[in-house]
Amino acid sequence: MSIAKPCRLLAVAALTFGLAAALAPHPARAEEAALPAGLKGEVLRWVKDAESKLVDLAEATPESTYAWRPGHDVRSTGEVFMHVAAANYGIPGLMGVKPPEGFDFATFEKSKTKKADIVPTLKASFAHLEKTWSGMSDAEMEKPTELFGMKTTVRGGYLLLLSHCHEHLGQSIAYARMNGIVPPWTARQQAAAAAKKAEANAAPAKK
Repeated sequence: MSIAKPCRLLAVAALTFGLAAALAPHPARAEEAALPAGLKGEVLRWVKDAESKLVDLAEATPESTYAWRPGHDVRSTGEVFMHVAAANYGIPGLMGVKPPEGFDFATFEKSKTKKADIVPTLKASFAHLEKTWSGMSDAEMEKPTELFGMKTTVRGGYLLLLSHCHEHLGQSIAYARMNGIVPPWTARQQAAAAAKKAEANAAPAKK
């Protein structure tokens, strides 16, 4: 059976889940108060949102599911997380930011397969991305660059990274749902709603 139809369905599911994830409320984080003003802070806020949810999913996904893939020649669950990490290092690298020693953009996403290795790699890649973006001056952000055959600015390269993080967040949510994994932030919302409902139902009995 051709995998074209399942992959089209997966793409639609990833877009739907990604949009839902981006719009889902999340608890206020203390660090948001310290974000820079303007564009730099706005981009950083949504990068941190993607980081929080991707790391949540990576930690909630069992080791046995890291090798799961929806079809032949499609990235596995673990490879998606590593693909995000590769871009977090590699795209700034294409714009002159030094990646970690020994980093190879072409092979990085397949360089680790174990959950115990992938989760900290994902976290470290976001720390790298956020540090380089936060430390950039306005003049550095405006420098022209070329990425994947497209002329843009360094700022445009980081906007591409922001889009990339959320694109693969949607894919990861679809993967999780297909394996019966409820995204942790959704599980927390459902638990809170159930507790609130139970409290409301118990209230009349207290009178």
